[in-house]
Amino acid sequence: MFSRWNRWGRSVRLVLILLVMSCPLLAWATPAALPAMAQAAAPAAAPAAPATGNQVPTLPNVSVGRIGDQPVSLPLQTLLLMTAITLLPSMLLVLTAFTRITIVLGLLRQALGTGQTPSNQVLLGLAMFLTALVMMPVWQKMWGAGLQPYLNNQIDFSTAWTLTTQPLRAFMLAQIRETDLMTFAGMAGDGKYAGPDAVPFPVLVASFVTSELKTAFEIGFLIFIPFVIIDLVVASVLMSMGMMMLSPMLISAPFKILLFILVDGWVLVVGTLAASFNAS
Repeated sequence: MFSRWNRWGRSVRLVLILLVMSCPLLAWATPAALPAMAQAAAPAAAPAAPATGNQVPTLPNVSVGRIGDQPVSLPLQTLLLMTAITLLPSMLLVLTAFTRITIVLGLLRQALGTGQTPSNQVLLGLAMFLTALVMMPVWQKMWGAGLQPYLNNQIDFSTAWTLTTQPLRAFMLAQIRETDLMTFAGMAGDGKYAGPDAVPFPVLVASFVTSELKTAFEIGFLIFIPFVIIDLVVASVLMSMGMMMLSPMLISAPFKILLFILVDGWVLVVGTLAASFNAS
């Protein structure tokens, strides 16, 4: 037991001797290390700014047009651009030929009885390119009449808006039925308008959309007639043969597709659909 205590005592004395010997080394190293640590902890000095006297930098005020007597600044133009981009899908639906084309193509697929063939992506892609083909003359007029002079700082924003919307209004008015226009004019509390330019834009858009829907369903009805006749003939043949449990749609689908191919249906439908829009 005494030998164990002697070993512990020697260990404690050895540790104390090492601590006493290391104290002078710590005292010598600390003053030299402090400046280096302070230098490392100090933040990097900012680069000296060029001498500009008493001038204070300000943001530029860019004027790109005018609304009345007030200039259209860059932030306002950015806001208008983002708003236009947000409303672009809705504008594509209600201000162009896209509505009529998509409805007719959808009714054609139902008349063929092919389910989801062609797919929605194919029909929408075809509708978009056909819409661009139909609307290209109108867009070219809009660009040349208002947008290009406005971007060249030749006219102000109000004049550019009026000149740009005139070709679009002419196109929409060429497709509108008079009964639809009078209906929405009565809903708006207006009487007869003095001319095309006097029609308010909301009334014009609502009348255009309803007219497009009616025209699209009329074209769809004409497309359905030959395919319905094929369904009736096939159903009558199956009934006469006693095959009442066999679906007529299953038998008539190949005959519908064959008829559609023989008459070159896609070219016929797309060409007739593009020609159905009145020239503005």
